[in-house]
Amino acid sequence: MLAPRWKALPAIRQVQGEAPTVLGEILDEGVNLAVWQRRLPGHIADFATLLLSLDEPLAESLSLEMPDDEARPNLQGLASGFSDLEGYEGFLSDVSWLVSAYACLLGARRIGLRLRVLDKAMCPRFHVDHVPVRLITTYAGVGSQWLAEGAIDRRLLGNAAAEPGEPALIQQVDSGAVALLKGERWHGNEGFGLVHRSPPVPEGERRLILTLDWLA
Repeated sequence: MLAPRWKALPAIRQVQGEAPTVLGEILDEGVNLAVWQRRLPGHIADFATLLLSLDEPLAESLSLEMPDDEARPNLQGLASGFSDLEGYEGFLSDVSWLVSAYACLLGARRIGLRLRVLDKAMCPRFHVDHVPVRLITTYAGVGSQWLAEGAIDRRLLGNAAAEPGEPALIQQVDSGAVALLKGERWHGNEGFGLVHRSPPVPEGERRLILTLDWLA
């Protein structure tokens, strides 16, 4: 009788690149993070910085039904309280492009969008997301932090005493970069969702962060 053949687990890895095509590698087996190391256009970066300087709250959520054709999603009303700021239209166009690219990559028909201004870490402990793939980009302020595989015992996630004490183990997504984080609900990635957290926000500073989730 032949012994059963066990499929070897893929080596878990993260990929980064300066072209948006790197985001497609999130579909590869074993990749649980893909980061497009982009530099924000000046007018969008200036808009985000100006928005934060107003010290106004912002917490908006949209459920977007993606059109069947190649039309851009309807983002009318998003951050409308800041529509008079220079760079707003460019910012809206950038968000629209990210939504369309995310939907195209995953074949998503409905996407959950959240746009927030944060003055503290929303999820300060290292954790994994119970989603298929989440897009995160920080338009202004410090970017999200993550750990390479093996930097923490996954069984102890959420335990403050188990978190890495060596700063060199904690890696960070640059402000402006676009990150795709594979979670626990991606088929074949169970047990290997990217370990990450919201970064500590220095006193007196804030972040403008966009997240996209695949709803259907």
